[in-house]
Amino acid sequence: MRRVVVLGPPGSGKSTLARRLGTRLGLPVFHLDQAFHRPGWQPAPPDEFRAEVERISALPAWIIDGNYTGSIAPRFAAADTVVYLDMPTWLTMARVLRRIATGFGRVRPDAAPGCPERLDREFLHFALTWNRIRRERNLALVGTFPGRVVVLRDRAAVARFGAGPEGP
Repeated sequence: MRRVVVLGPPGSGKSTLARRLGTRLGLPVFHLDQAFHRPGWQPAPPDEFRAEVERISALPAWIIDGNYTGSIAPRFAAADTVVYLDMPTWLTMARVLRRIATGFGRVRPDAAPGCPERLDREFLHFALTWNRIRRERNLALVGTFPGRVVVLRDRAAVARFGAGPEGP
């Protein structure tokens, strides 16, 4: 694994797994939220975001966490592995709410500068409806990837995969 895309619902553990894999494999980790957001949670201009995703994807080795399926093509074209964290809504929502409560007002390591953790009803709705609205579409998208696909469906599987050496 030299170029790994990590996908999944908000709160599924994408950033945590990306950091663990990056440490274990000695690869740089890129969080797409940092490329997408500007201070104050403002979105980057689409051309700038697309160019940054293409730049990162062209690097010789990486772990990239984040969905942004409109920019999946350069990542899929360069990746050798795609990992999808297929976690249940009850778990992802508990993690999102815990993240907000414990990090409120502070910028997470995987967030863009100037984007402190906040209570955002629109984001909560997005996270709550992820599996109902986006899960099947995203699993189908992952199924089109020609390389190694790993779908992890529980916390124990994620922990085993993150710890290596071979993963599932």
